[in-house]
Amino acid sequence: MQAPGGPKEDTSGGFKHGGWAVPYFDDFLGRIMNEQMSHPFDLLLGRTTYDIFAGYWPSHNDASDPVATGINKATKYVVSRSPRSFAWEQSVLVAGDVAGEIRKLKAQDKPEIQVHGSGNLVQTLLAHDLVDELWLKIFPVTLGSGKRLFAGGTIPAAFKLTSSDVSGKGVIVANYERAGEVQTGSF
Repeated sequence: MQAPGGPKEDTSGGFKHGGWAVPYFDDFLGRIMNEQMSHPFDLLLGRTTYDIFAGYWPSHNDASDPVATGINKATKYVVSRSPRSFAWEQSVLVAGDVAGEIRKLKAQDKPEIQVHGSGNLVQTLLAHDLVDELWLKIFPVTLGSGKRLFAGGTIPAAFKLTSSDVSGKGVIVANYERAGEVQTGSF
């Protein structure tokens, strides 16, 4: 999941394949992203993803673009270990007991909370059972190295497929909802 959007997006750990998703992005994936971001939502972002987004989206305010409109209108909850101030409007620091603070956010009557990128934050969410849905895009490429979506701290959890589709370039879009505990059995 590391650095899908560009060669310099995240080179940590010596990652050399940044931008791997770009050749697969087409009108199909554009439509999917528009659908996912065309209704009210807030964003929960790790500091690195926030910095990437804040360096781009505030200057892209095309009212006819649902992605730009959604991102710029959203409240941006930013998880960071260090105090910071934000120039991008509607940005709020989440610090301290991150899992507890996110539980409080989820309990509020607000728009859905979307997480994009934010690899380290996703690990925290998966480890503390804070994921209600997964909107996965599975690309027909293996990278060998880099950050993993389901790393060591992920708790066992069951999900139910709610929708799926495949792009002409072979990208599988699969949406899952949390479906209780993992069931086991034996053959």
